[in-house]
Amino acid sequence: MDSRFESSSGFSLLELLIVVAIILVIATIAIPSLLRSRQMSNENSAVANLRTVSNAEATYIASTGGYYGSGAQLVSERLLDDRFARGSVGGYIYSITTSGDAFTATAVPASSNLGRYGYYMITDGVIRYSTTLTLAPVGLAGHAVR
Repeated sequence: MDSRFESSSGFSLLELLIVVAIILVIATIAIPSLLRSRQMSNENSAVANLRTVSNAEATYIASTGGYYGSGAQLVSERLLDDRFARGSVGGYIYSITTSGDAFTATAVPASSNLGRYGYYMITDGVIRYSTTLTLAPVGLAGHAVR
């Protein structure tokens, strides 16, 4: 027999299992961190988008003589992006409700993996958050975002 075929230079099953175990340990450490980063990014985006809604409402009220606009009206006036008409932007679902001289804008995560907090804003322009994903803004309830 030829001596080239007698010695094996491949990996043993044990070596392959150790490599797979190391990869799994690294993945279990990295994936939760990645998910938290995505949640934080979506949350920061939600706060920024609510500030955009506040600016759009200020512009709209100045041009209509004292009435706030709904989400559809703000989009049709080109004060908000078309994405707000579809409802979901950056993992959050937005809604804007008006009642003459007042408005409420809410941003609720589309799922618990996309955000930890729900955000809302009323006419005073202060963005507040709630740790429950079902928002029920009552007056000035909730903690202000800093």
